[in-house]
Amino acid sequence: MQTSLVGYYSSVGNLADAHRVFDEMPTKNVVSWTVLISAYVDNQKPNVAIKLFRVMHMSNVDPDQVTLTVVLSACADLGALDVGKWIHKLIRTNKKLNKDLSLYNALLNMYTKCGDIETAKVLFDNIRDKDVTTWTSMITGYAIHGRAKEALALFKQMTDTKIVPNDVTFIGVLMACSHVCNVDDGKHYFKKMVHFYGIKPRMSHYGCMVDLLCRAGCLQEAKDFILEMPVKANAVLWRTLLGACSIRGEIDLAEEARGRLMEFEENLAGDDVIMGNIYASKGIWDKKEITRGRINERRVPGCSWIEVGSEINEFVAADCDHPFACMIYEVIENLMGNMRDYV
Repeated sequence: MQTSLVGYYSSVGNLADAHRVFDEMPTKNVVSWTVLISAYVDNQKPNVAIKLFRVMHMSNVDPDQVTLTVVLSACADLGALDVGKWIHKLIRTNKKLNKDLSLYNALLNMYTKCGDIETAKVLFDNIRDKDVTTWTSMITGYAIHGRAKEALALFKQMTDTKIVPNDVTFIGVLMACSHVCNVDDGKHYFKKMVHFYGIKPRMSHYGCMVDLLCRAGCLQEAKDFILEMPVKANAVLWRTLLGACSIRGEIDLAEEARGRLMEFEENLAGDDVIMGNIYASKGIWDKKEITRGRINERRVPGCSWIEVGSEINEFVAADCDHPFACMIYEVIENLMGNMRDYV
């Protein structure tokens, strides 16, 4: 009952009560630990999930394949390759573990998202009975790393083996086309997805097409594509167009994209930063100052993660809460002094 309560509180985003119920359990088994770790992963706190897994491991509770699949997902979200490798070692050495395809797919996903594409390829080749998730993870991994040729070749190999691609597979394929600005292939695969496989495009597919057109410099076509979509475009699509306008110096189209973004509740300071840079490049200083004023009114500090010695550290701008903050700022000051000496 208490484990179910942890799951319930997690589903409504109440992590404080979920953790409180967990702490109140007189005995904790692998299921209760897994539910709590999943709660933090599902609520976008992978850093805490990995810390909990370490505590679970030190408490001599053996994880099962579900626990490991969940914590590998947290590693993928954070890019925590060293932790992921440690978990892979635990999997190899645990003879009693049920090493199912879902676990291997989670490992593959972790390696591709953490940047170790070569280890991912070795793992992929060693998986005997691959499903659509296995193929999709590898295709997407190649696409993320700009290896479009390998991604598209693997997609052809996948379809030749009669594995039917799903909507996520086509995200990887379209990403691959985008990275090499191959507009014709991108349009071909988009049409094939819709008309041959009968897959209804999601916003992610539309986003890949807009990104492809923008990278190729077809900004007007990208704008027309957004306006002709059967669903209303989200802020990400207009933001993609705005970013491309900044690179190409298209001020009129940029102003239109910025105007569209103003319609959304999610009005980010970064949009004004891009717009301000465009105005500055054109020498329109009065509009540059107006956008600068808007930035200062609502800037929210960003968050960064860095893995040091298999430990995940979280930072925000002007952070003073880290336990080694004084030492970190001292090193930064020394680095700044060294740079000034070189100048």
